[in-house]
Amino acid sequence: MKNLDEIIEMAWCDKTSFDDIKSFCNLEERDVIKIMRKNLKPSSFKMWRKRVTGRKSKHSNYNKL
Repeated sequence: MKNLDEIIEMAWCDKTSFDDIKSFCNLEERDVIKIMRKNLKPSSFKMWRKRVTGRKSKHSNYNKL
């Protein structure tokens, strides 16, 4: 597994999709969510989830358009 700081940075980045994270770190979206939940303060995690939920750029179908 890659460095946690790198994973968290990629997850925060709006331009990095969950597919990119999977290909780079071999982590599914649910695994990234678990890492973020465990390593962020609760308020930061909630803010991140709100940002990425439904965001086209974080999901694979965005890249196929």
